[in-house]
Amino acid sequence: MQGEASIRSRSVMDHRIKRSNQFGMRNIEHGLTLVELIVTVAILSILASVAYPIARFQIQREKEHELRRDLWEMRDAIDHYKDAADRGAIMTKVDSFGYPPDLDTLVKGVDIQEKKVKFLRAIPVDPMTGKAEWNLRSMQDDADSDSWGGQNVFDVHSKSEGTALDGTKYSDW
Repeated sequence: MQGEASIRSRSVMDHRIKRSNQFGMRNIEHGLTLVELIVTVAILSILASVAYPIARFQIQREKEHELRRDLWEMRDAIDHYKDAADRGAIMTKVDSFGYPPDLDTLVKGVDIQEKKVKFLRAIPVDPMTGKAEWNLRSMQDDADSDSWGGQNVFDVHSKSEGTALDGTKYSDW
């Protein structure tokens, strides 16, 4: 019985193939035609050209976020040092106005009541320049000065001359 069923199904298939060929239909083929391949590549190219600028702006946005976080972290450490100096916990020079002499002091720490207190774990790497170098400003420097007088660290800025997505310079942040 199984033999008859398989012979019958084969003859039905042969009949359908012959009938489809009579009416101009072609046999079922597997794979892609050249036109389908070209259309697929064109669609993928369009999608990639749209995705590239979005990805590029996302990367820049992430770097800007990291820069803002690093600047906030260093400025917060400077403020904590200044607060400790104002309370008299840290001995400072008179002309320093209670600000740290450099960023390394925030990393190395200072002795407060027989304890070593560190204000930063490490000097962060500027995401825009890729280096752990920053523009510094002391209390004695002019507000628009681009060079550090070396007396103390009142503020910190990026050394990058690039422009942010909002149109401002990174060095002005």
